[in-house]
Parts: sequence; structure tokens; C-alpha cells
Amino acid sequence: MESSARREEAPLTPREIFERLDRYVIGQDAAKRAVAIAAHNHLKRVQARRLRRQSLIKKSNILLIGPTGSGKTHIARNLADILQVPFTTVDATEYTEAGYYGKDVEVMISDLLLKANHSVEDTQRGIIFVDEVDKIARRSQGARNGAGSRDIGGEGVQQALLKLLEGREVYVPLNVTQAWNKSDFVQVDTRDILFICAGTFSDLHDAGDEASCRPLGFGADDASKRLRKRISTRQLVEFGMLAEFLGRLPVVVQLDLLGEADLIRVLTEPPDSIVREFRELLAMDELELEFDDAALREVVHYSVSRGLGARGLRSILEHVMADIMFEAPERRRRQLKVDADYVRPRLVGLDAVQLNV
Repeated sequence: MESSARREEAPLTPREIFERLDRYVIGQDAAKRAVAIAAHNHLKRVQARRLRRQSLIKKSNILLIGPTGSGKTHIARNLADILQVPFTTVDATEYTEAGYYGKDVEVMISDLLLKANHSVEDTQRGIIFVDEVDKIARRSQGARNGAGSRDIGGEGVQQALLKLLEGREVYVPLNVTQAWNKSDFVQVDTRDILFICAGTFSDLHDAGDEASCRPLGFGADDASKRLRKRISTRQLVEFGMLAEFLGRLPVVVQLDLLGEADLIRVLTEPPDSIVREFRELLAMDELELEFDDAALREVVHYSVSRGLGARGLRSILEHVMADIMFEAPERRRRQLKVDADYVRPRLVGLDAVQLNV
């Protein structure tokens, strides 16, 4: 009995976490491995604290660096599902240092508390995904690509986040919509909350440098991915991230730009893929839906050509399928095939602004 109980308490191994992530997240194998290891160490840390053991295990907060639509949020959300912990996504640009107009950083803990149905115990083992951290960088000089200087207030937000990332007992508002009302608050220990920060850090991929050393010929795509991976801590500091802030994000993971072959798989392979979702929706109207391979390639090519990545696929397909979805209840007991000829004219004139991505 004791040995079986011990097995039940054993945290998921990195391989188990990787394999579960692999079902829902296409590509990005190196990123999934790194995240799986960090999550496993996080589980061991939480377990040691639950058993009241003295432990040297430090927090394994994660920094994800990658282009738009490469799967940063998708990895974090699926990791929370695998670990069965509360999860919330926040935008770093909405927060300010204490005393200024905007949200205090403690409000992100309130968001997690809300997702945990106000259970402090569950909140203290949850995951907070902080997006757009590159937008709170402090840099007084102009960017090489002409983006200009950032607001130096970004340094204050990084400073305010340090205590949460490291792990402190903080007072957070119970009502997210009334964060200013300090009379209703609860104490939350952030030592076992896993923070996953993410950003594109697009200024670090200087267009001129990439163009001057762009590989050509067979295997060029793989070589270009390797080039994009060379981002050092020194570069991040020069970009405007505080060394202390990066020090509390020990696991740095860089994601590759997803190619067209990967995006085709994103559309079709995962159990919750967009294509499967549309098939299920139309099956409820007694319609059998089939997507032609060429039709999916048109959708993927459109997304890649506009730099939308995987994030744009749903919005594009929603636009393409709008007429079919409108008429679906009137077309019972029929088979529908969506081909390239149907998709192509519906993509003409479609603006990325319309896609809301």
C-alpha cells in the first residue's frame, strides 16, 4: 500500500509532460523539452514544500522568446491543463509600478485567485502567463530598426514584478474590478506560483543582419532557425530587461517560426484542432465536412505571408467558413467539400486588421 501511495504522489516525469504537450502543441520540440523539465522541477518543489521538507530547489520560472503565432501561449495553457492547476493570462503592458495610474502587479494574483474559485491553496500552485514582457523593457537609446526608445517606466514594472517572481507573501484584492479597494484583500504566498513570461523581442532580430547572413539552398530553413536562436542574456539586458528580472527567469526558451508544413499539422492533427472543431459543429447539423489539402494550404500560405503564424489560422478559417456556417442548418444530410477554388476568392481583400489578431 505504501509503495502504491508513493507512486501516486510521484510528480509527472519530463517525458510524460513532453508527450502530453506533444499531443496538442505541434513542433517546437526543444521548447517542449525545456518546459517539461522546468515543470517537473516545479512539481518536485511543490511536493517538497507540501511534505514540509527543507529543499534547495529554486523556482523554475520560464521566459519564452518567439515570433507571433509560434505557440507561446498555447504551450503555457496546455501545461496548466496537464498539471491540473489554475491558469491565467495577463498582459504586462497593463501594469504599472505602485502609485501610478494603471494596475498594480498584485492584481495578476487576483486574476489567478478568481480562476481558482477564490481558493488560496489552489492559487498558490497555479501558473501565471505574463505576455508582452518585451514591452516593459527600459531602453534610453533608440532601437537599431528605428523603433525608438521605450518608456523608462517599464523598469518600474520589472522591479515590481521581482517580488512576485522570487516568491513573497503579498496582499491581493479579492475583487479584480476594484483593485483600489484595499479593505477587501487576502494574503497569498507566490513562492510556488509558476510564472511563464513571454515576448517577441522583435528588435533583436535585426532585418539587416538577417538579410546579410541569410542561408541559401537545401536546408536553408533549418539554418535560419538556428540563426534566430542566438539571443544571449547580454542582448536581453541591452534590450532593456533588468539583470535581476532575468535572474528570476532561469529557464529561457526560444521558439522557432512555424513553417507551412507545421501549420498544416496545427490545423489537422491535435485532438482540439480547428478542422476537427468545424467538422463537429457541422455534424450537429447533419453535414459531413471535408477540407481539401489544397484549401488548407491556401489558408496556411495566407497566414505565413502576413506573419500571423498559428494565431491567425482560426480567424482566417472563421472568415472562409462564414457562408457555410450561416447556411448549415438549412443544408441537412449533405456532404460538403471545401477546396482551393472556394477558399481563394474569400481570402482576396481580407485584411489582417479584420482578423483581430
